[in-house]
Amino acid sequence: MLKLIPVRQVVLLTFGLLWLATAGFGAASISLSLASGPPTTALRISGAGFPATNIVDISFDDTLLASPLTDGSGAFTQTIQVPSSALPGGHLVTAVAQNSSVSAQKAFVVRASWPQHGLLATGGRNNIYENVLTVANVGALGLRWTFPIGGPGSSPVVANGAVYAGSVDGNVYAVKAITGAKLWSFKTGFSVFSDAAVASGMLFVGSLDDHFYALNSSTGALLWSFDLGLEGGGVDSSPAVANGAVYFGSDGEGDSGGAIYALNALTGAKLWSFETGIAAGSPAVANGVVYAGSGNFDLNALDAKTGAKLWSFSAGGTSYAPAVGNGMVYFGSDDNNIYALNAATGAKIWSFATGNSVAGAPAIANGVVYAGSSDGNVYALNALNGAFLWSFTTGAAVQGSPAVANGVLYVSSGDHKVYALNASNGALLWNYTTGGFLSSAPTVANGIVYLVSNDGNLYAFD
Repeated sequence: MLKLIPVRQVVLLTFGLLWLATAGFGAASISLSLASGPPTTALRISGAGFPATNIVDISFDDTLLASPLTDGSGAFTQTIQVPSSALPGGHLVTAVAQNSSVSAQKAFVVRASWPQHGLLATGGRNNIYENVLTVANVGALGLRWTFPIGGPGSSPVVANGAVYAGSVDGNVYAVKAITGAKLWSFKTGFSVFSDAAVASGMLFVGSLDDHFYALNSSTGALLWSFDLGLEGGGVDSSPAVANGAVYFGSDGEGDSGGAIYALNALTGAKLWSFETGIAAGSPAVANGVVYAGSGNFDLNALDAKTGAKLWSFSAGGTSYAPAVGNGMVYFGSDDNNIYALNAATGAKIWSFATGNSVAGAPAIANGVVYAGSSDGNVYALNALNGAFLWSFTTGAAVQGSPAVANGVLYVSSGDHKVYALNASNGALLWNYTTGGFLSSAPTVANGIVYLVSNDGNLYAFD
C-alpha cells in the first residue's frame, strides 16, 4: 500500500537535531504566514537576526526557492510557493545566510484537505492539490482502517488532519485522518445526513432534529445552534461556507415548505431565508450568488448578501445540488437530465438526457462534467456544450456525487462498491466492495480515499 509522509517521530527528531545544530548561531529566526496548507500555497516568510545586507538562501526541504537580501537590521520578507510536488506531511523551511553559519528554520505541514461537500463553496468536487494517488498507482489502493459510526451517514469531509462524518445514530464523529482513532463525537437530537463544512476552526452541520449546529472542529464543543422550528424542518442539505456566512437548505414539515438559509458563521445569527415551497437542496456559492435546487423543480439564484431572487430555472423534476464553473451552473434533476445554465442569467445552455434521475452534485475538472445517474451509469460530458465523452456502468444506481483528484474519478454505487476510473476515458482502475449499500459520496485527500457505507463503517483506503 502507498505510504504518506506524516509528521512522525523521525520528522520531529530531525527538527530537533537541526534546531540543536543552529541554536548557537545567534538570534536569527523566521516566521511563516501559515503553519499548514496545500501544495502551491503562497507562503510569506519573515526573517530577523541575520547579518545586515546579506543574501539569505531560502529552501523548502532541499529545494532552493529564493535568495532575498536582508536590510540594514538583518531582516527580510520573502514569499515562496510551496512546490506542487510536496507530499502530505511535515516539511522544513530553512533560511541560511550566505558566507555565514547563521540560519533558522520552521516546520510547515502540507495538507490537501476536502473541507466541505463540494470541496469549495462553488462545488465541483475536484481536489486539484492531490499529488499522491495517480492513474498509475490507484490500482494499488488497500484498506487502511475502518471506524464504526452506527449505520449509514453523510459523506466525509477532511480538514486539519481529521475526518468528519454524520450518522443515522444522531452523532457527528471526528477521527484522525491517518489512523482512524476517535477524536470526539457530538450528539444531536436525530439523524445527521448533512455533510459537514469546516472553516476557521469551526464545523457546521445540520440535523434532522430541526437544528443547524456550529461546533469547535478540534474538540466538538458546541459553539452555537440555530433552531429552524417545526415548520422549518430538518436539515440534510450540505452547507456551503463563504465570505463569513454559512448557507444551507431545509426540508420543511407539514404544510410548510423548505427554505434556503444564510447565517452569520461566527454567531449563528440569521441573515436571511428564502422559501422554496418544497424541500431545498445543498447550495453552491460563487461570485456573490447562492445557487440552490428544490423539490418544486426550480434551480434558484439568490443574492448572497440579501437572499433576493436573481433568477430561477424550472426543470422537469426536483433540482438537486449544483456546481459552478466555466461561467455556468451545472445540476441534475429527477426529470433524468443534466443541465448547464448561464450562471449570470439562468439561460439554458445545454442539457443531456440519462436513463434515470441525477441526484448527486456534478464534479467538474479539466473541461469535463461528471455526473452519476440512478440508471447505474456515471457520465462524462464536455462542460461547454454537453457533448457525450464516455460513460461507465456500475452494478446499481450511482449514489452521491463523484469526486475527481489528479486524473482519477471516484464513484459510489448501490452495488456496495466504490470505483476509481480514469477520468480521461472511463477505464476501470480499481474497485472495492464494502459490506453495504453506498449512499455517500467518496472524498479524496492527502492520498487517502474516504467513504461511508450503509454497513455502518467509515472507510479509509490508501
